[in-house]
Amino acid sequence: MLPVSERFTFDYFGSELAYGRGRIAEIGDDLDTYGLERALVVCGSNVGANDELMDPIRAGLGDRLVGVFDETTPGKRAETAYDLLEAVDEHDPDVLVSVGGGSSIDITRVATALREDGRTLEELRAEARKTDDVEPARCDGEPIAHVTVPTTFAGADISAGGSLVVSAADEAPTGRVQRVGSASDRVRPIRMVYDPELFETTPMRPLAGSAMNGFDKGLETIYTSNATPITDATAVHGLRLLTEALPRLPDGDADAMDRAVVGVILVQFRRQTAIVHAFGHGFARRYPVQQGDVHAIVVPHVLEALLETVDGRRALLAEGLGVDADLSDDELAEAIVERVASVRDSLGLPTQLRQLEGTDREDFRAIAEFIVDDAPMGRNPVDFDPTVDEIEALLEAAW
Repeated sequence: MLPVSERFTFDYFGSELAYGRGRIAEIGDDLDTYGLERALVVCGSNVGANDELMDPIRAGLGDRLVGVFDETTPGKRAETAYDLLEAVDEHDPDVLVSVGGGSSIDITRVATALREDGRTLEELRAEARKTDDVEPARCDGEPIAHVTVPTTFAGADISAGGSLVVSAADEAPTGRVQRVGSASDRVRPIRMVYDPELFETTPMRPLAGSAMNGFDKGLETIYTSNATPITDATAVHGLRLLTEALPRLPDGDADAMDRAVVGVILVQFRRQTAIVHAFGHGFARRYPVQQGDVHAIVVPHVLEALLETVDGRRALLAEGLGVDADLSDDELAEAIVERVASVRDSLGLPTQLRQLEGTDREDFRAIAEFIVDDAPMGRNPVDFDPTVDEIEALLEAAW
């Protein structure tokens, strides 16, 4: 069994990444080192009501805690960011502490950029009515400090990206979701606290979906056209840990949780997303679905198509997934797809698109057209460039 460190701290492009069981108890001391004294916690209502999770955070922050904004939602609406900014004006914090999954982290990150950008919500909506693409939030100054405490595996924490919905598909003249984001490095969190004990307070169902999202980052970082020896090393080792640990998570195995948290940190290092994430984006832009659920359903079909077309660096994928590499190319491809599906199945995730609430086959053509044009498709392996018809066929196979 692969060893993992009990605790470590790592500088990730100017963000301090801190891992370890019980590490949340040190968050107040962490803030002191940055000279920060007033913390506003940002989370969703379920997280805010989860005392098993929030009590250690409140204890760690102590009298530095000035308030809790618990209004983030998976829909990641831009108006929530502006509601958060009103709470910032009310509580006057010098640091925002986002707790939970991608929605809280992204809303916090984009809100800090919008605060510097200066555009109002009404101005964003007016822009959305005129154009297909809302300009990203400009952040030329020094945004309010941000510390994140992730409790899911989706991987929004190690990023300068993220985006929020300005207009839903049925609200926008173009029929496409209009979003605003920020790609500025200035909105990266200054510190990320990974405490496995806090991940254990997240219900298994949302945790499982986020786990598939993180797991697929490891796969895609390996076969993407932008892969490097450095990202190979972190992605392969991260996949080893995740492949070993994720199937044991439903049993409440603490050692598995430690390994899974370290694994998801590794696969996010300089991660590169490609076609699987484009599928997730295509559905998330149209339906209120968790992208990890979409990934869980489509990834075996996508991998099968990819490995039928190109090598896809299958030997490295096999190494990360613990698959016997002493097989023919065709056998290796089949074994890789089977291993990925077995990890998915161990987490009890959906296996067909029809299981996702609200999905409609009548939308497949429009979704396929979105997927083909989505930015991650530009990072697919060389010579793997599926057409709209081929994407639609994969959707039908996953239906």
